[in-house]
Amino acid sequence: MKFDLHDVPERVSTGTLPAPDLVEEFVEEAHQRNQSLKGGSVADYIPALADADPNLFGVSVVDVSGDAHDAGDTDHAFSIQSISKAFVYALVCEELGHDATYERVGVNNTGMPFNSVVAIELNEGHPMNPMVNAGALTTTSLAPGTGDEQWRWIWKGLSAFAGRHLVLDDDVYRSERAGNQRNQAIARLLESYGRIEKDPLEVVDVYTKQCSLLVTARDLAVMGATLADGGVNPITKERVVAPHVCRDTLAVLAANGLYERSGEWLFEVGIPGKSGVSGGIVTVAPGKAGIGVFSPPLDDAGNSVRGKQATAFLSRALGLNVFASDAFAEASMTATAEAADDDDASGEEIDERAHDLSDQEA
Repeated sequence: MKFDLHDVPERVSTGTLPAPDLVEEFVEEAHQRNQSLKGGSVADYIPALADADPNLFGVSVVDVSGDAHDAGDTDHAFSIQSISKAFVYALVCEELGHDATYERVGVNNTGMPFNSVVAIELNEGHPMNPMVNAGALTTTSLAPGTGDEQWRWIWKGLSAFAGRHLVLDDDVYRSERAGNQRNQAIARLLESYGRIEKDPLEVVDVYTKQCSLLVTARDLAVMGATLADGGVNPITKERVVAPHVCRDTLAVLAANGLYERSGEWLFEVGIPGKSGVSGGIVTVAPGKAGIGVFSPPLDDAGNSVRGKQATAFLSRALGLNVFASDAFAEASMTATAEAADDDDASGEEIDERAHDLSDQEA
């Protein structure tokens, strides 16, 4: 689907958050109303994640001015996992451009689990989108250089999004590396279709490292706020990616960020987001803020149970749903008309006074 719009300037209109004290109040409420929520289970197919404390729960909102609003365990570090896919995709888009990344990786939802091999075969080797593992591996393979060079480039880029130097969790990395045979098989299959042109096992290793970087809920909120602020980190004021890259990344997140539940997420919550199996979710309200939540128990699609509920609450309470609108109130129209009448009356009174003064001078 192509559009000839290169000569059309893109205008942006996104609105603002409520007053800071209200944001603070709603963040606290999002945490309190979901803190005792039960359900879900901690991911155990990665041994290093199986011991996570299911009671941990943090909610963070960072707005585009850099103000942070936190509740709960927002400083607890956990591995970023699949959330890294969104930000590596943004970095590759910045490097290769809109058209090349679209052609190599795609943007459409598969409707299948994130690690599906069948989806690759059904689409003749096309990875379809960067949020499933096939697309994420393809995206990682497009990072400049090979092996360690790619890893350092991704590491530096993700740290720039977070506004601080991120640290690799070596235990998680080794644990995932010992059990990533499926990703290796996906990478080799993509190589056979010509989608991965570098050593597929090196690509998987770099991908495993990017998923093993430690972040906090507040880091996720800062990273999300960077996408919300047209690519400028609101804490460091550093430009990480261009505004059009943020637009492209958020469009992909809207379509695919919660895998086969992405449609449900947009229908109920209405803001682009990305989840990870360690219990994190990042969501982005363009022009307004990033939201980072963390709670390890997951639903059967791999999304944080408490995190989903807290984000849904904040979307509604803070007015973040990108599809929501309200009728143009008649009261507003009436008030505008009354103000115009007052202005007219004031103008007539001024004219009369000016006329009287002219008569007196004459």
